[in-house]
Amino acid sequence: MALPLWKKNLYVCWFGAFATAAGMSQIIPFLPLYIKQLGVSSTSEIERWAGIIFGATFLVSAIVSPLWGSLADKYGRKPMLLRASLGMCLVVFSMAFAQNVYQLLVMRLIMGLVSGYIPASIILVATQTPRSHAGWSLGVLSTGGISGSLIGPLIGGVLSDFMGMRLVFVNTSLLLGCAFLASLFLIREQAVPKKEKTPGFREVIRMTPHIGLFLSLFVTTFMVQLANMSIQPIITVYVTILAPGHEHLEIISGVVVAAAGLASVIAAPFLGRISDRIGPRRILIFSLLLTGLIFVPQAFVTNPWQLTFLRFLLGLATAGTLPAINTIVKKMAPAAITGRLFGYNQSAQFLGTLGGSLLGGHMAGSFGIRYVFFSTSALLFLNAGWVIITTLLSRMRHKKTGARGKRLRSKSSD
Repeated sequence: MALPLWKKNLYVCWFGAFATAAGMSQIIPFLPLYIKQLGVSSTSEIERWAGIIFGATFLVSAIVSPLWGSLADKYGRKPMLLRASLGMCLVVFSMAFAQNVYQLLVMRLIMGLVSGYIPASIILVATQTPRSHAGWSLGVLSTGGISGSLIGPLIGGVLSDFMGMRLVFVNTSLLLGCAFLASLFLIREQAVPKKEKTPGFREVIRMTPHIGLFLSLFVTTFMVQLANMSIQPIITVYVTILAPGHEHLEIISGVVVAAAGLASVIAAPFLGRISDRIGPRRILIFSLLLTGLIFVPQAFVTNPWQLTFLRFLLGLATAGTLPAINTIVKKMAPAAITGRLFGYNQSAQFLGTLGGSLLGGHMAGSFGIRYVFFSTSALLFLNAGWVIITTLLSRMRHKKTGARGKRLRSKSSD
């Protein structure tokens, strides 16, 4: 039996997201080493440049994401996939030939400008998938990026050890080229590109139903990513505190980091299927509350294996958040501005990545690592409360509108 078009597109986008995440995650862990190879010798200068070069891409991506979302609404989603995959392929290939950190910084800025394969794939899958399967398909798609992020550092480590760091960039470029070719020849988009004038920002606000709910979703995306990234950069430091003098700290840290990703890969399709039955808002609220709860005991662990177990539980909890948000946006966004709203949501995610890495390091340095878990948990609980309130207000407004419509219809019939 032939697969429906939306499923074919889903599987191709999954491969593209996997290739993109695997390729990009090969680079990130070795940026400090590459910066040192480019001539920066002081440890403090290496750390400073690593922060600047890492954050530059996400800052630019956050700025331009609404633009790419708007162009996706106007010209179609497939062109955005091709633009992102080919653009990143060429830029990453150029990074292999950087001669100093200034050239690398410029290339990372350009990377932020042209990147966006995974956001574009989310928009395409969300708009092409039937509403009854939206949660499941977005959950499956999320596992592509997570799986790539898990396997990428392993591939990058092997290549770096045996062939040199510059070849890591070449290999990443090849993976992105594969994503481009798969998207070019295998993806078929149903929608006809629209040529009318793109709505302005004020018009987008006017066209957006339940604007308060959408704002709460964007803030939630920011908070979830902030929570993930506030801990991610300092996991190795925390493991060192929990197991001082251990011979295999790098391996243990890798296991701790991978535990959350592995759990999300397992849970995301399952939670997506449940959200199709009971609604994505319930999944989102439950995931936020459970995530906030699981962060707290991580501050009291006494060894890395307790931390690994809790990180695995955290991955199960967080697996439902971003797919649920994407499902709500897909179901509520008007067709003419779907890409724009997804672009705003993606900007929130990029800003959360940037803000989380800054917040975690600053909080850990000023108050201690354990306080990072407390503050992150508190932010998630507050966010869950806001989502609950905006959801209730949205339902009350919807009921009032429906009741008003009934009264008008009854009067006209009289």
